[in-house]
Amino acid sequence: MKNSLLDKRICVTGGGGFLGSCVVSRLRERGYRKVLVARKRDYDLVYREDVERLYRHLNPEIVIHLAAVVGGIGANRESPGRFFYENIMMGVQLLEAARLHGVEKFVQIGTICAYPKFTPVPFKEEDLWNGYPEEVNAPYGVAKKALFVQAQAYREQYGLNAISLLPVNLYGPGDNFDPRSSHVIPALIKKCVEAVEGGDPFIEVWGTGQATREFLYVEDAAEGIILAMEQYNGGEPVNLGAGYEININDLVHLIARETGFTGEIRWDRTKPDGQPRRMLDVARAKALFGFQAKTNFREGLRQTIHWYRAISRRQSVIAGR
Repeated sequence: MKNSLLDKRICVTGGGGFLGSCVVSRLRERGYRKVLVARKRDYDLVYREDVERLYRHLNPEIVIHLAAVVGGIGANRESPGRFFYENIMMGVQLLEAARLHGVEKFVQIGTICAYPKFTPVPFKEEDLWNGYPEEVNAPYGVAKKALFVQAQAYREQYGLNAISLLPVNLYGPGDNFDPRSSHVIPALIKKCVEAVEGGDPFIEVWGTGQATREFLYVEDAAEGIILAMEQYNGGEPVNLGAGYEININDLVHLIARETGFTGEIRWDRTKPDGQPRRMLDVARAKALFGFQAKTNFREGLRQTIHWYRAISRRQSVIAGR
């Protein structure tokens, strides 16, 4: 199967982003010769004209749709309308144009935020419709959930080979460390590193620390996506995760130890925890296309911290500080 795909024109939307750049690099390392990167500066996929132009210019045979508007709890609270509109418009139009242009396969990347707020742990794919998502993340989660329905409908009516993947929260080198929009791991790393460097006596963390999360190293996520592209052709969604959970309190203390922060941790309990628990059942991905996360969480954190410190030092040199 893989050899038959090596000369396919594979378009990766969001291919210059955090996850997208890893997917693009790994595809090229595996011998794929026609990997096409669709960046926002060239194609704003919220607009139909740009979507049509992408298909005309790049003429993809396979589309891996990674472009998304994402962020942590704060960003979701501040921009729920934008998160819903832009994510659903990109996906809806890309899928519609894919079937009109005869695309052979469409890989739709969803989100763990699509699951109901009180999904039993571990989250099984069949639980996806058993309730409403956690309120803060609901606009984003519902938008992605609607695209799963569209993918299934297009498979049934038009025969479009559209598959849907549901990854957990990602982390790793190259992540978004902007405090206005970052997720929990980069936000905590930034706070702890800056506190160490600045000699700050404490850091402030949102919530109670009792919520749990599961995290998938970005390189593992890229591998899972490519394996699914190569081997999976079914209509049911598939979880991509590492199969464990850690509560936020333990996560904060782990990052503090790895960064050398020894100060006080202050919890702002006026801020939301988000979904109470998150952990995926990952059996389906292993059974259907042999995916299993390989990166040890502590080692993945160390790699991410090392990358962030190197980038911060480089930026400081450039700024003349």
